[in-house]
Amino acid sequence: MSTEVTRQIRELRETVARLHSELTRYGLVAWTSGNVSARVPGQDLLVIKPSGVSYDDLTADNMVVCDLDGALVEGDFAPSSDTAAHAYVYRAMPEVGGVVHTHSSYATAWAACGEAIPCHLTAQADEFGGEIPIGPFALIGGDDIGKGIVATLAGHRSPAVLMQNHGVFTIGRDARAAVKAAVMCEDVARTAHLARALGQPVPMAQADIDALYDRYQNVYGQQPVAPAGS
Repeated sequence: MSTEVTRQIRELRETVARLHSELTRYGLVAWTSGNVSARVPGQDLLVIKPSGVSYDDLTADNMVVCDLDGALVEGDFAPSSDTAAHAYVYRAMPEVGGVVHTHSSYATAWAACGEAIPCHLTAQADEFGGEIPIGPFALIGGDDIGKGIVATLAGHRSPAVLMQNHGVFTIGRDARAAVKAAVMCEDVARTAHLARALGQPVPMAQADIDALYDRYQNVYGQQPVAPAGS
């Protein structure tokens, strides 16, 4: 590997290790479940959590590097059992730079029911552009989960999918964006559950969902400001 690739991998090891603490911070995982990965820019490589290692023990040094077939390239530990799913997503969706998997309680409850989360909230319209879709059931270990993720999210604005009877997978332009999507997915799932408990949620017009999504994606937050006199 070149010096530049080695530097990129080191930085991503540190980033991916740090982002796992966001999963515990927001209560999205239990014990050693869940994982974050990041694509190495310009390389057919990804950095991912090792399998079965406690979150308290995760460091940059014990993150592992795999190729996009899921084979171990660098590291002292076996990679996550979900590595093949992550690798398939990266192979099929070159725009994706980060993938996250959780079994967060409320979103996974929707997955257990085999039900998409309909869009009844402005915050959901902002972040997901509509419903959070349900994906097919697939067994862990091979790339069938990855195939289900890609088939469900292809052409969909949502960066999150609820894999039936399993849990949440999210994608993003980088690993941090994928973590944010996982956090927001659980928040939406919890609120949608509470709304269902109270009564029948009020539908939103598609035009309003579209307008909210466009504003959030293109206007919300700090935008570049042209220098005075330019």
